Amino acid sequence: MGRIVVWMQQSLDGYVDASDGAFDWPVVHAELHQYFVDCNEKASSFLYGRRVFEMMAAHWPTADEGDVTAEAAAYARLWRPKPKVVFSTTLTEAPWNATVVPEITTASVARLTSQTEGDLIVFGGATVVGELFGLDVVDEVDAFVHPVLLGGGVPLFPALGERRPMRLLESSVFEPGVVHLRYERA
Repeated sequence: MGRIVVWMQQSLDGYVDASDGAFDWPVVHAELHQYFVDCNEKASSFLYGRRVFEMMAAHWPTADEGDVTAEAAAYARLWRPKPKVVFSTTLTEAPWNATVVPEITTASVARLTSQTEGDLIVFGGATVVGELFGLDVVDEVDAFVHPVLLGGGVPLFPALGERRPMRLLESSVFEPGVVHLRYERA
């Protein structure tokens, strides 16, 4: 049975998008990028909202061409064939080995987790993450806290209206001060 793992970049003040929508603030040096490659190659599939998928699909298919880092090239090579799910009410199909799922419901998530072994990594956006938390189907959270205060924007976690205890599994620090916090439901 697959597990739902939220894998998100966030600012120190808890935002995943700046107020102006900019996503130019995450700092991903070689060591952290290699960690992304190592962890994500083990994933069963990647899950996205439409906007994040379109951002990824605009970059990663050709990100290993030209003068790029070894880590970027490795991630591009793992991203292209990886099965992907795009949650979208506006798309009917998507490229790059992606399946469109029109609704995030308990039934649609149960279908995804029952059809796979391993982790289904959710890369966002915040709306998708909020809906998955609302259904109480998130098994793990991998938060990468970047050394920047955005001062506003879209928060990582939705208002849940209740406590959800989590258990720390791992913490690590990457240059230049990105903190990785890995939690599972308690």
